[in-house]
Amino acid sequence: MATIEILLPKMGESVAEATITKLVVSLGDRVEADEPLVEIATDKVDSEVPAPEDGSLVEWLVAEGDVVAVGQAIARYDVSGSVEKPAAASKQVAAPVAAEAPPVVVEASPNPEVIAAVSAPLDALPSRMGAAGRFYSPLVRSIAQSEGVTQVEMDAIAGSGSGGRVTKKDILSYLSSRGSAGSGAAPVASSPSANPVTPSASQAPKSMAASGQDEIVEMDRMRKMIADHMVRSVQTSPHVTSFVEVDMTRIVQWRNKNKAAFEQAHGTKLTYTPLIAEAIVKALRDFPGVNASVDGDRIIIKKQINLGMAAALPNGNLIVPVIKNADQFSLVGLAQQVNDLADRARRGKLKPDDTAGGTYTMSNVGTFGNVMGTPIINQPQVAILALGAIRKKPAVVETPEGDVIAIRHMMFLSHSYDHRVVDGMMGGSFVRRVADYLESFDSNRSVV
Repeated sequence: MATIEILLPKMGESVAEATITKLVVSLGDRVEADEPLVEIATDKVDSEVPAPEDGSLVEWLVAEGDVVAVGQAIARYDVSGSVEKPAAASKQVAAPVAAEAPPVVVEASPNPEVIAAVSAPLDALPSRMGAAGRFYSPLVRSIAQSEGVTQVEMDAIAGSGSGGRVTKKDILSYLSSRGSAGSGAAPVASSPSANPVTPSASQAPKSMAASGQDEIVEMDRMRKMIADHMVRSVQTSPHVTSFVEVDMTRIVQWRNKNKAAFEQAHGTKLTYTPLIAEAIVKALRDFPGVNASVDGDRIIIKKQINLGMAAALPNGNLIVPVIKNADQFSLVGLAQQVNDLADRARRGKLKPDDTAGGTYTMSNVGTFGNVMGTPIINQPQVAILALGAIRKKPAVVETPEGDVIAIRHMMFLSHSYDHRVVDGMMGGSFVRRVADYLESFDSNRSVV
Protein backbone atom coordinates (compact mmCIF):
# COMPACT_ATOMS: atom_id res chain seq x y z
CA MET A 1 0.00 0.00 0.00
CA ALA A 2 1.52 3.34 -1.10
CA THR A 3 0.36 5.89 1.43
CA ILE A 4 0.59 9.65 1.10
CA GLU A 5 -0.42 12.48 3.41
CA ILE A 6 -2.92 15.07 2.19
CA LEU A 7 -1.96 18.56 3.38
CA LEU A 8 -4.25 21.57 3.74
CA PRO A 9 -3.31 23.49 0.59
CA LYS A 10 -2.26 27.12 0.36
CA MET A 11 -5.35 29.13 -0.55
CA GLY A 12 -3.93 32.60 -0.96
CA GLU A 13 -1.26 34.79 0.57
CA SER A 14 -3.57 36.16 3.26
CA VAL A 15 -5.10 32.81 4.27
CA ALA A 16 -3.20 31.00 7.03
CA GLU A 17 -5.78 28.50 8.28
CA ALA A 18 -9.19 26.97 7.62
CA THR A 19 -11.93 25.26 9.60
CA ILE A 20 -12.89 21.69 8.72
CA THR A 21 -16.64 21.91 8.09
CA LYS A 22 -17.40 18.48 6.63
CA LEU A 23 -15.56 15.21 6.08
CA VAL A 24 -17.02 14.18 2.73
CA VAL A 25 -15.36 10.76 2.43
CA SER A 26 -15.53 7.85 4.90
CA LEU A 27 -12.65 5.56 5.81
CA GLY A 28 -12.00 3.02 3.08
CA ASP A 29 -14.01 4.86 0.43
CA ARG A 30 -12.68 4.68 -3.11
CA VAL A 31 -12.19 8.21 -4.51
CA GLU A 32 -11.41 9.38 -8.02
CA ALA A 33 -8.96 12.20 -8.76
CA ASP A 34 -10.38 15.68 -8.18
CA GLU A 35 -13.38 14.40 -6.21
CA PRO A 36 -13.83 16.32 -2.93
CA LEU A 37 -12.36 14.79 0.20
CA VAL A 38 -13.27 17.48 2.72
CA GLU A 39 -15.09 20.81 2.87
CA ILE A 40 -13.26 23.70 4.53
CA ALA A 41 -14.13 27.29 5.44
CA THR A 42 -11.89 30.32 5.62
CA ASP A 43 -12.72 33.91 6.53
CA LYS A 44 -13.09 34.61 2.81
CA VAL A 45 -14.66 31.65 1.03
CA ASP A 46 -15.70 28.05 1.58
CA SER A 47 -13.81 25.49 -0.47
CA GLU A 48 -13.29 21.81 -1.10
CA VAL A 49 -9.99 19.92 -0.97
CA PRO A 50 -9.98 17.36 -3.80
CA ALA A 51 -8.21 14.03 -4.07
CA PRO A 52 -4.86 14.43 -5.86
CA GLU A 53 -5.35 11.13 -7.76
CA ASP A 54 -7.41 7.95 -7.69
CA GLY A 55 -7.15 6.13 -4.39
CA SER A 56 -8.76 5.34 -1.04
CA LEU A 57 -8.95 7.14 2.28
CA VAL A 58 -6.87 5.41 4.95
CA GLU A 59 -7.22 7.74 7.94
CA TRP A 60 -8.55 11.14 8.89
CA LEU A 61 -6.04 13.18 10.90
CA VAL A 62 -8.60 15.92 11.66
CA ALA A 63 -12.21 16.14 12.81
CA GLU A 64 -15.09 18.39 11.83
CA GLY A 65 -14.75 21.74 13.59
CA ASP A 66 -10.96 21.60 13.82
CA VAL A 67 -9.00 24.72 12.82
CA VAL A 68 -6.10 23.59 10.65
CA ALA A 69 -3.06 25.56 9.54
CA VAL A 70 -2.01 25.69 5.89
CA GLY A 71 0.45 22.85 5.24
CA GLN A 72 -0.84 20.66 8.08
CA ALA A 73 -1.63 17.02 7.28
CA ILE A 74 -5.37 16.35 7.27
CA ALA A 75 -5.58 12.76 5.97
CA ARG A 76 -3.64 9.65 5.00
CA TYR A 77 -4.47 8.39 1.52
CA ASP A 78 -3.68 5.20 -0.38
CA VAL A 79 -2.91 5.64 -4.08
CA SER A 80 -2.13 1.98 -4.90
CA GLY A 81 -5.58 0.47 -4.61
CA SER A 82 -8.71 0.16 -2.53
CA VAL A 83 -8.66 -0.12 1.23
CA GLU A 84 -11.19 -2.32 2.98
CA LYS A 85 -13.71 -0.42 5.04
CA PRO A 86 -13.46 -0.95 8.81
CA ALA A 87 -15.36 -4.09 9.85
CA ALA A 88 -16.35 -5.64 13.16
CA ALA A 89 -13.45 -7.10 15.15
CA SER A 90 -12.59 -10.71 14.23
CA LYS A 91 -11.12 -13.38 16.50
CA GLN A 92 -8.87 -14.59 13.69
CA VAL A 93 -5.28 -13.49 14.14
CA ALA A 94 -3.92 -11.77 11.07
CA ALA A 95 -0.63 -12.88 9.60
CA PRO A 96 2.33 -10.58 10.20
CA VAL A 97 2.86 -7.94 7.54
CA ALA A 98 5.93 -6.02 6.49
CA ALA A 99 6.40 -2.56 7.96
CA GLU A 100 4.89 0.23 5.87
CA ALA A 101 7.15 2.70 4.17
CA PRO A 102 6.98 6.27 5.50
CA PRO A 103 4.06 8.18 3.95
CA VAL A 104 4.72 10.48 1.02
CA VAL A 105 3.56 14.05 1.66
CA VAL A 106 1.35 15.58 -1.02
CA GLU A 107 -0.32 18.96 -0.95
CA ALA A 108 -3.75 18.87 -2.59
CA SER A 109 -4.88 21.75 -4.77
CA PRO A 110 -7.94 23.63 -3.53
CA ASN A 111 -11.12 23.40 -5.57
CA PRO A 112 -13.19 26.31 -4.22
CA GLU A 113 -16.99 26.11 -4.24
CA VAL A 114 -17.81 29.60 -3.09
CA ILE A 115 -20.69 29.78 -0.63
CA ALA A 116 -19.15 32.35 1.72
CA ALA A 117 -18.81 36.06 1.35
CA VAL A 118 -17.54 39.39 2.42
CA SER A 119 -15.61 39.38 5.71
CA ALA A 120 -12.82 41.47 7.17
CA PRO A 121 -9.50 40.66 5.44
CA LEU A 122 -7.04 38.85 7.65
CA ASP A 123 -4.53 41.67 7.42
CA ALA A 124 -7.16 44.03 8.85
CA LEU A 125 -7.45 42.06 12.08
CA PRO A 126 -5.13 42.31 15.07
CA SER A 127 -2.21 39.92 15.45
CA ARG A 128 -3.42 36.34 15.80
CA MET A 129 -0.74 35.36 18.31
CA GLY A 130 -1.24 35.98 22.01
CA ALA A 131 1.38 37.27 24.43
CA ALA A 132 2.48 33.72 25.15
CA GLY A 133 2.67 32.75 21.49
CA ARG A 134 -0.82 31.21 21.52
CA PHE A 135 -2.58 31.12 18.12
CA TYR A 136 -6.06 32.66 17.68
CA SER A 137 -8.12 32.33 14.51
CA PRO A 138 -9.32 35.50 12.75
CA LEU A 139 -12.92 34.62 13.63
CA VAL A 140 -12.12 34.33 17.35
CA ARG A 141 -10.09 37.55 17.18
CA SER A 142 -12.98 39.31 15.47
CA ILE A 143 -15.46 38.23 18.14
CA ALA A 144 -13.05 39.22 20.91
CA GLN A 145 -12.45 42.64 19.36
CA SER A 146 -16.15 43.39 18.90
CA GLU A 147 -16.90 42.33 22.50
CA GLY A 148 -13.98 44.20 24.05
CA VAL A 149 -12.20 41.07 25.31
CA THR A 150 -8.65 41.91 26.36
CA GLN A 151 -5.56 39.85 25.56
CA VAL A 152 -5.29 38.89 29.23
CA GLU A 153 -8.78 37.39 29.08
CA MET A 154 -8.05 35.64 25.79
CA ASP A 155 -4.95 33.94 27.16
CA ALA A 156 -6.93 32.71 30.18
CA ILE A 157 -9.67 30.97 28.17
CA ALA A 158 -9.32 27.19 28.09
CA GLY A 159 -9.39 26.02 24.47
CA SER A 160 -11.15 22.86 23.35
CA GLY A 161 -9.83 22.93 19.79
CA SER A 162 -6.90 21.16 18.22
CA GLY A 163 -3.73 21.82 20.22
CA GLY A 164 -5.71 23.71 22.88
CA ARG A 165 -6.84 26.45 20.51
CA VAL A 166 -9.75 28.66 21.48
CA THR A 167 -12.71 27.91 19.20
CA LYS A 168 -15.76 30.02 18.44
CA LYS A 169 -17.73 27.85 20.87
CA ASP A 170 -15.14 28.49 23.60
CA ILE A 171 -15.20 32.28 23.32
CA LEU A 172 -19.00 32.43 23.05
CA SER A 173 -19.26 30.24 26.15
CA TYR A 174 -16.81 32.56 27.92
CA LEU A 175 -18.79 35.63 26.90
CA SER A 176 -22.04 34.12 28.19
CA SER A 177 -20.49 33.63 31.65
CA ARG A 178 -18.33 36.73 31.59
CA GLY A 179 -20.75 38.95 33.44
CA SER A 180 -22.02 36.28 35.85
CA ALA A 181 -21.18 36.71 39.51
CA GLY A 182 -18.75 34.16 40.82
CA SER A 183 -17.82 32.85 37.37
CA GLY A 184 -14.32 31.65 36.69
CA ALA A 185 -13.78 34.21 33.98
CA ALA A 186 -10.46 35.96 33.85
CA PRO A 187 -10.42 39.51 35.21
CA VAL A 188 -10.73 42.37 32.75
CA ALA A 189 -7.57 44.41 32.57
CA SER A 190 -8.34 48.11 32.62
CA SER A 191 -6.17 51.04 31.65
CA PRO A 192 -6.74 54.70 30.79
CA SER A 193 -6.27 53.93 27.08
CA ALA A 194 -8.27 50.70 26.88
CA ASN A 195 -11.50 50.34 28.75
CA PRO A 196 -13.76 47.83 26.97
CA VAL A 197 -17.43 48.17 27.76
CA THR A 198 -19.62 45.07 27.91
CA PRO A 199 -23.32 45.67 27.23
CA SER A 200 -25.46 45.21 30.32
CA ALA A 201 -28.41 42.84 30.41
CA SER A 202 -30.78 45.78 30.03
CA GLN A 203 -28.96 46.87 26.87
CA ALA A 204 -28.93 43.44 25.23
CA PRO A 205 -31.53 42.94 22.50
CA LYS A 206 -34.49 40.90 23.61
CA SER A 207 -35.33 37.64 21.91
CA MET A 208 -38.26 37.99 19.55
CA ALA A 209 -41.15 35.59 19.99
CA ALA A 210 -42.46 33.83 16.88
CA SER A 211 -46.09 32.91 16.35
CA GLY A 212 -47.26 29.70 14.73
CA GLN A 213 -47.69 31.50 11.40
CA ASP A 214 -44.14 32.89 11.28
CA GLU A 215 -41.36 31.24 9.35
CA ILE A 216 -38.04 30.95 11.18
CA VAL A 217 -35.00 30.92 8.89
CA GLU A 218 -31.59 30.23 10.39
CA MET A 219 -28.81 32.39 8.96
CA ASP A 220 -26.32 30.36 6.96
CA ARG A 221 -22.61 30.86 7.56
CA MET A 222 -22.31 33.31 4.69
CA ARG A 223 -25.18 35.49 5.90
CA LYS A 224 -23.72 35.56 9.42
CA MET A 225 -20.38 36.74 8.03
CA ILE A 226 -22.07 39.45 5.96
CA ALA A 227 -24.10 40.58 8.97
CA ASP A 228 -21.02 40.75 11.18
CA HIS A 229 -19.01 42.63 8.54
CA MET A 230 -21.76 45.20 7.95
CA VAL A 231 -22.34 45.86 11.66
CA ARG A 232 -18.62 46.29 12.31
CA SER A 233 -18.29 48.63 9.35
CA VAL A 234 -21.04 50.94 10.58
CA GLN A 235 -19.58 50.85 14.10
CA THR A 236 -16.09 51.63 12.75
CA SER A 237 -16.69 54.33 10.13
CA PRO A 238 -18.91 57.42 10.34
CA HIS A 239 -20.61 57.12 6.95
CA VAL A 240 -21.39 60.12 4.73
CA THR A 241 -22.95 59.72 1.26
CA SER A 242 -22.72 62.18 -1.66
CA PHE A 243 -24.88 61.87 -4.78
CA VAL A 244 -24.26 62.94 -8.36
CA GLU A 245 -26.51 62.47 -11.41
CA VAL A 246 -24.63 61.53 -14.58
CA ASP A 247 -25.63 61.90 -18.21
CA MET A 248 -24.71 58.48 -19.65
CA THR A 249 -26.13 59.15 -23.14
CA ARG A 250 -22.78 59.15 -24.95
CA ILE A 251 -21.75 55.85 -23.35
CA VAL A 252 -25.15 54.22 -23.96
CA GLN A 253 -25.15 55.19 -27.64
CA TRP A 254 -21.50 54.14 -28.16
CA ARG A 255 -22.07 50.76 -26.48
CA ASN A 256 -25.25 50.05 -28.45
CA LYS A 257 -23.40 50.84 -31.65
CA ASN A 258 -20.24 48.85 -30.89
CA LYS A 259 -21.12 45.97 -28.53
CA ALA A 260 -21.44 43.38 -31.32
CA ALA A 261 -18.14 44.43 -32.93
CA PHE A 262 -16.44 44.51 -29.52
CA GLU A 263 -17.50 40.93 -28.72
CA GLN A 264 -16.47 39.72 -32.17
CA ALA A 265 -13.07 41.42 -31.92
CA HIS A 266 -12.21 40.45 -28.34
CA GLY A 267 -14.33 37.41 -27.54
CA THR A 268 -15.98 38.97 -24.50
CA LYS A 269 -19.19 40.91 -23.91
CA LEU A 270 -19.18 44.64 -23.37
CA THR A 271 -21.36 45.68 -20.43
CA TYR A 272 -21.55 49.07 -18.73
CA THR A 273 -19.49 47.85 -15.75
CA PRO A 274 -16.00 48.04 -17.35
CA LEU A 275 -16.84 51.44 -18.87
CA ILE A 276 -17.75 52.78 -15.42
CA ALA A 277 -14.81 50.97 -13.80
CA GLU A 278 -12.47 52.75 -16.21
CA ALA A 279 -13.80 56.14 -15.05
CA ILE A 280 -13.53 55.14 -11.38
CA VAL A 281 -9.89 54.08 -11.81
CA LYS A 282 -9.04 57.41 -13.46
CA ALA A 283 -10.68 59.31 -10.58
CA LEU A 284 -8.81 57.21 -8.01
CA ARG A 285 -5.56 58.30 -9.62
CA ASP A 286 -6.69 61.91 -9.23
CA PHE A 287 -7.81 61.41 -5.60
CA PRO A 288 -5.41 58.90 -3.99
CA GLY A 289 -6.81 59.75 -0.54
CA VAL A 290 -9.95 57.79 -1.45
CA ASN A 291 -7.87 54.70 -2.30
CA ALA A 292 -6.83 54.20 1.30
CA SER A 293 -7.39 52.46 4.63
CA VAL A 294 -7.10 53.47 8.28
CA ASP A 295 -4.79 51.96 10.89
CA GLY A 296 -5.40 53.66 14.23
CA ASP A 297 -4.25 57.26 13.78
CA ARG A 298 -2.52 56.51 10.48
CA ILE A 299 -3.94 56.79 6.97
CA ILE A 300 -2.45 54.25 4.57
CA ILE A 301 -2.56 55.46 0.95
CA LYS A 302 -2.63 52.41 -1.30
CA LYS A 303 -0.32 52.47 -4.29
CA GLN A 304 -2.16 49.61 -6.00
CA ILE A 305 -5.68 50.21 -7.30
CA ASN A 306 -7.51 46.95 -6.63
CA LEU A 307 -11.13 47.51 -7.57
CA GLY A 308 -13.74 45.33 -5.87
CA MET A 309 -17.05 44.69 -7.62
CA ALA A 310 -19.84 43.60 -5.30
CA ALA A 311 -21.83 40.78 -6.90
CA ALA A 312 -25.07 39.12 -5.84
CA LEU A 313 -24.99 35.32 -5.82
CA PRO A 314 -27.87 33.09 -6.96
CA ASN A 315 -28.70 32.28 -3.31
CA GLY A 316 -29.18 35.98 -2.55
CA ASN A 317 -25.90 36.43 -0.69
CA LEU A 318 -23.12 38.81 -1.62
CA ILE A 319 -19.46 38.50 -2.55
CA VAL A 320 -16.84 41.01 -3.70
CA PRO A 321 -14.29 39.71 -6.21
CA VAL A 322 -11.40 42.08 -6.87
CA ILE A 323 -9.79 43.31 -10.10
CA LYS A 324 -6.13 43.49 -9.06
CA ASN A 325 -4.14 46.44 -10.48
CA ALA A 326 -7.23 47.70 -12.28
CA ASP A 327 -5.37 50.80 -13.49
CA GLN A 328 -3.06 48.61 -15.57
CA PHE A 329 -5.87 47.27 -17.79
CA SER A 330 -7.27 48.68 -21.01
CA LEU A 331 -11.04 48.72 -21.56
CA VAL A 332 -10.74 45.30 -23.17
CA GLY A 333 -8.79 43.99 -20.18
CA LEU A 334 -11.31 45.39 -17.73
CA ALA A 335 -14.17 43.80 -19.68
CA GLN A 336 -12.41 40.43 -19.60
CA GLN A 337 -11.72 40.73 -15.88
CA VAL A 338 -15.28 41.79 -15.05
CA ASN A 339 -16.85 38.98 -17.08
CA ASP A 340 -14.47 36.32 -15.76
CA LEU A 341 -14.93 37.24 -12.09
CA ALA A 342 -18.71 37.59 -12.41
CA ASP A 343 -19.00 34.25 -14.18
CA ARG A 344 -16.85 32.40 -11.64
CA ALA A 345 -18.75 34.04 -8.78
CA ARG A 346 -22.06 32.74 -10.17
CA ARG A 347 -20.62 29.24 -10.66
CA GLY A 348 -18.95 29.13 -7.25
CA LYS A 349 -15.44 28.92 -8.71
CA LEU A 350 -13.73 31.92 -7.10
CA LYS A 351 -10.48 31.36 -5.24
CA PRO A 352 -9.74 32.99 -1.86
CA ASP A 353 -7.28 35.41 -3.45
CA ASP A 354 -9.99 36.59 -5.86
CA THR A 355 -11.75 38.32 -2.96
CA ALA A 356 -8.66 39.62 -1.14
CA GLY A 357 -6.73 42.87 -1.29
CA GLY A 358 -9.42 45.28 -2.48
CA THR A 359 -8.67 48.99 -2.02
CA TYR A 360 -11.94 50.47 -3.34
CA THR A 361 -15.35 48.94 -4.13
CA MET A 362 -18.18 49.60 -6.56
CA SER A 363 -21.67 48.13 -6.13
CA ASN A 364 -24.26 48.04 -8.90
CA VAL A 365 -27.66 48.59 -7.28
CA GLY A 366 -29.06 49.41 -10.71
CA THR A 367 -29.09 45.68 -11.43
CA PHE A 368 -32.20 45.49 -9.25
CA GLY A 369 -33.84 48.53 -10.84
CA ASN A 370 -32.80 50.85 -7.99
CA VAL A 371 -32.00 54.44 -8.94
CA MET A 372 -29.64 55.00 -6.00
CA GLY A 373 -28.52 53.56 -2.67
CA THR A 374 -26.38 54.27 0.37
CA PRO A 375 -23.78 51.49 0.34
CA ILE A 376 -21.86 50.38 3.44
CA ILE A 377 -18.07 50.63 3.26
CA ASN A 378 -16.19 47.36 2.76
CA GLN A 379 -13.69 47.54 5.64
CA PRO A 380 -10.83 48.33 5.89
CA GLN A 381 -11.41 50.53 2.85
CA VAL A 382 -12.61 54.11 3.29
CA ALA A 383 -15.15 54.49 0.47
CA ILE A 384 -17.57 52.68 -1.83
CA LEU A 385 -19.54 53.76 -4.91
CA ALA A 386 -23.05 52.54 -5.77
CA LEU A 387 -24.15 52.64 -9.41
CA GLY A 388 -27.84 53.30 -10.02
CA ALA A 389 -30.03 52.18 -12.89
CA ILE A 390 -29.60 53.98 -16.22
CA ARG A 391 -32.99 55.47 -17.11
CA LYS A 392 -34.37 57.64 -19.87
CA LYS A 393 -35.68 60.92 -18.51
CA PRO A 394 -36.11 64.55 -19.59
CA ALA A 395 -33.09 66.70 -18.81
CA VAL A 396 -31.89 70.21 -19.59
CA VAL A 397 -29.17 70.19 -22.25
CA GLU A 398 -27.02 73.24 -22.95
CA THR A 399 -26.45 73.95 -26.66
CA PRO A 400 -24.89 76.89 -28.55
CA GLU A 401 -28.41 77.94 -29.45
CA GLY A 402 -29.57 77.85 -25.83
CA ASP A 403 -30.93 75.38 -23.29
CA VAL A 404 -33.28 72.65 -24.48
CA ILE A 405 -35.13 69.78 -22.81
CA ALA A 406 -34.18 66.41 -24.28
CA ILE A 407 -34.56 62.72 -23.45
CA ARG A 408 -31.26 61.60 -21.93
CA HIS A 409 -29.93 58.40 -20.33
CA MET A 410 -29.32 59.38 -16.70
CA MET A 411 -27.78 57.53 -13.77
CA PHE A 412 -27.19 58.37 -10.10
CA LEU A 413 -23.84 57.68 -8.40
CA SER A 414 -23.95 57.29 -4.61
CA HIS A 415 -20.57 57.66 -2.89
CA SER A 416 -20.32 56.59 0.78
CA TYR A 417 -17.08 57.45 2.55
CA ASP A 418 -15.44 57.31 5.97
CA HIS A 419 -15.68 60.82 7.42
CA ARG A 420 -12.77 60.16 9.76
CA VAL A 421 -10.37 60.54 6.84
CA VAL A 422 -12.40 61.59 3.79
CA ASP A 423 -14.16 64.92 4.22
CA GLY A 424 -17.02 66.27 2.14
CA MET A 425 -14.79 68.15 -0.27
CA MET A 426 -12.73 65.09 -1.20
CA GLY A 427 -15.64 62.63 -1.15
CA GLY A 428 -17.90 64.90 -3.17
CA SER A 429 -15.18 65.98 -5.60
CA PHE A 430 -14.22 62.37 -6.27
CA VAL A 431 -17.70 61.26 -7.32
CA ARG A 432 -18.10 64.42 -9.39
CA ARG A 433 -14.81 63.54 -11.16
CA VAL A 434 -16.12 60.05 -11.94
CA ALA A 435 -19.20 61.68 -13.48
CA ASP A 436 -17.05 64.08 -15.51
CA TYR A 437 -15.05 61.20 -17.00
CA LEU A 438 -18.27 59.38 -17.91
CA GLU A 439 -19.90 62.43 -19.49
CA SER A 440 -16.79 63.30 -21.51
CA PHE A 441 -16.55 59.81 -23.03
CA ASP A 442 -15.23 59.87 -26.61
CA SER A 443 -18.10 58.88 -28.88
CA ASN A 444 -15.64 58.19 -31.71
CA ARG A 445 -13.56 55.74 -29.70
CA SER A 446 -12.43 52.61 -31.56
CA VAL A 447 -13.34 49.14 -30.26
CA VAL A 448 -9.93 47.77 -31.27
